[in-house]
Amino acid sequence: MKIAFHGAARTVTGSKHLITLDNGKQILLDCGMFQGMGQDTDRLNEELGFDPRKVTYMVLSHAHIDHTGLIPRLPKLGYNGPIFCTAATRDLTDVLLQDSAEIQRDDAKYENKKRHQQDLPPIEPLYTVDDALRAVKQLTPVNYNTWTRIDPDVEVLFTDAGHIIGSACVHLRITEHGQTRQLTFSGDVGRYGDMILKSPEVFPQADFIVMESTYGSSLHEAAVPSDAELLRYIHETCIENKGKLIIPAFSVGRTQELLYALNMAQLNGKLPKVDFFVDSPLSLETTEVVRSHPECFNDTLQAVLRRDDNPFDFPGLTYIRTVDESKQLNFRTAPCVIIAASGMAEAGRVKHHIANNILNPQNMILLVGYCEPDSLGGRLMRGAKQVHIYGTLYEVNARVGSIRSMSAHGDYHDLGHWLKCQDAQKVKKLFLVHGEYEVQQIFREWLQKLGFGDVEIPAQHSEVTLP
Repeated sequence: MKIAFHGAARTVTGSKHLITLDNGKQILLDCGMFQGMGQDTDRLNEELGFDPRKVTYMVLSHAHIDHTGLIPRLPKLGYNGPIFCTAATRDLTDVLLQDSAEIQRDDAKYENKKRHQQDLPPIEPLYTVDDALRAVKQLTPVNYNTWTRIDPDVEVLFTDAGHIIGSACVHLRITEHGQTRQLTFSGDVGRYGDMILKSPEVFPQADFIVMESTYGSSLHEAAVPSDAELLRYIHETCIENKGKLIIPAFSVGRTQELLYALNMAQLNGKLPKVDFFVDSPLSLETTEVVRSHPECFNDTLQAVLRRDDNPFDFPGLTYIRTVDESKQLNFRTAPCVIIAASGMAEAGRVKHHIANNILNPQNMILLVGYCEPDSLGGRLMRGAKQVHIYGTLYEVNARVGSIRSMSAHGDYHDLGHWLKCQDAQKVKKLFLVHGEYEVQQIFREWLQKLGFGDVEIPAQHSEVTLP
């Protein structure tokens, strides 16, 4: 048995790992899109690194685009098999892939206007909405905590990862030459004590582990809770400075967490009286999907539901649906809070809102999660004084803030907690993926002190034979 790492290898996006069995069958874990990789992004998304026609099965950990975003390319390139996932992941992926296709279409249209003026050939999106709709038909839901046989020699088990609605850690029980071994793929591990979701679950002993390491060298704990920090930024920007607070937020997970925190502040009489806008039709759709899967909520939110049937809505909140409504926010002079996708500010309406508000020192751009270093959000987080947005150079006059503790990714303490159910001596090999290389090197040393002897950081497109 071999495993090859064709994405999220010494970087955080583009998750895709290919297992090849001795009998030639192949199992693809995730098929994510690279995001925020600067000029290399398009090239990386064009080069899968494997032949989809040879893939036998695909297993999907969760719906985020950096794990699902290239799935619509697979049927076009020859893969027509099942894509196993949880029911909530199926529902979210349906929405997110259609949105991804629409964003690509709109961004290509915008870019081609400039290319036409420069006598350059037009660019094409990676896939269309029709491609996304065809791919979604291959999504095959599997229940949590039940071993499901997908092949005479392969069983799959999903355990809750606590990252977003429907997220799962993937466990494969593979039999070869009369010997059964378990390979565990963490997907993205969430936080223990999340305000909305259940905590990551324990899982059976693994022989091999492919593990994310996004925050493998840092702790999220802050002196001030994230909801208190959020209210402080709103008060400073909208009440004291009379400005606009622009919050790039992923439509799944982060937006619902923000809305839940704001709703609870309103219920407790602490929410400043300003207007709030969620400028993302996708966020409205995904919030409805999240509401439709209360089985994934933790006990605290289950209790809130008994007194508030919609914990993601509150007086003063408006969902923006149309492009014209979104444009009207540019002419608004009154203080307000605008929450819009994407979380790394690489695409979507938030990019236009940043461009229209970045020159005003009264305004603030508040980053509330991980940003790839080369993404617009990453550059702002690092303190860039100037940034390019859609080819135009802007001075960064607006203030930039961040609440790192709102990340849906576990820090190294959470990741260590996730591994506590494992006997380190029985894990033959542990691979670190989905992390920046410097962070992974630090995390590897920490894991080795915990007793995990063989910890490898695979490079892009590298392949390893499992002992």
